[in-house]
Amino acid sequence: MSVTNAVSDETREDAVRLLVALNALPGRHPSRPALRERAIAAWTPLARHLANRYHGRGEPLDDLVQTAMVGLIKAVDRFDPARGTDFTGFAIPTIVGEIRRHFRDRTWDVRVPRRLQELRIAISDANAALAHRLGRSPTVADVAAHLGLTEEEVLEGLEGARAYKSASLSAPVGAEGGTTLGETMGGDDNGFELADARLTIGAALDALTARERRIVLLRFYGGQTQTQIAEQVGISQMHVSRLLTKALAKLRDRLGEE
Repeated sequence: MSVTNAVSDETREDAVRLLVALNALPGRHPSRPALRERAIAAWTPLARHLANRYHGRGEPLDDLVQTAMVGLIKAVDRFDPARGTDFTGFAIPTIVGEIRRHFRDRTWDVRVPRRLQELRIAISDANAALAHRLGRSPTVADVAAHLGLTEEEVLEGLEGARAYKSASLSAPVGAEGGTTLGETMGGDDNGFELADARLTIGAALDALTARERRIVLLRFYGGQTQTQIAEQVGISQMHVSRLLTKALAKLRDRLGEE
């Protein structure tokens, strides 16, 4: 079914009469709301037909129909029979423009500038036209020449097109599917920061005496209590406490200087 046949001839004549009658009424005429609803209902098959043409591109049909109806309502409200334009010739671009705006604004997983969104559409159309004309997949240079762009601009558009649909981190990877995409991605590696800290502290430990260094290592690396350290070193627990306090003060001073 063509767009022009979406509304039968008999129904179209009635729908046109409704539009003419609607435009003849003053803006606040009490009969205007009901007549407007009848006009919209009469032209609804046209909106549904246009929505169906865009079905299968990743958006639910109900959403496309709703968007097409928004375009139809705008067309009905803006149409002026006095200009001599056929309503379908006025309404179709309005409805299609609304549907395309829906795809441009709602279906991108990652927001990109409108320029790149429009460039993606231009590149897609150019690919289809060139593939038919050349009998092969067009190159970046072919697309750039066809659109009058530089190859860098085409590559920028192709890169931006990757944001149209994103992959779920829960998507399985490999034939068996035992691993998800998220599990293959790297995370923050604290090992580099810890390695740097070890080097810094190692240099600072050189400022301690042998006994102070041993006490610090037993306390913070060995996880021993002051009482256990006192037994190993052969001094009192109070003496261990004083030496530990002194050693930590030296370390703070040394680390502060560095």
